Amino acid sequence: VQLQASGGGLVQPGSSLRLSCSVGGFPLDIHNIAWFRQAPGKEREGIAAISTGDGNTYYADSVKGRFTISRDNVKKTVYLQMDALEPEDTATYYCAWRPRPIVVRFWRLPREWDTWGQGTQVTVSS
Repeated sequence: VQLQASGGGLVQPGSSLRLSCSVGGFPLDIHNIAWFRQAPGKEREGIAAISTGDGNTYYADSVKGRFTISRDNVKKTVYLQMDALEPEDTATYYCAWRPRPIVVRFWRLPREWDTWGQGTQVTVSS
């Protein structure tokens, strides 16, 4: 499985940005995909995930109501729509993949995910 994240940039507080994670290798509908982020000096944290089959979504409290994860199985792409961005959202964003069902208690842990794409930088600053 190959993952490629894109869409990062420099935006002002309150702005929106949409990240894309292109998934290669297998049909998207058999993948579980998550978005993580890592700010300088901080640990990598899971912020959103979407599961195969039922399409259930999961969010960290810090982004709930502002970020939306979705997928387009035809384009084999998972999106992260980020609205009302705050300076605290500044980080490198990564998408990750796992073939096994998402475990709700642990999905935010990096060790739960098998394959990672390269990061895309998001900077929120005035």
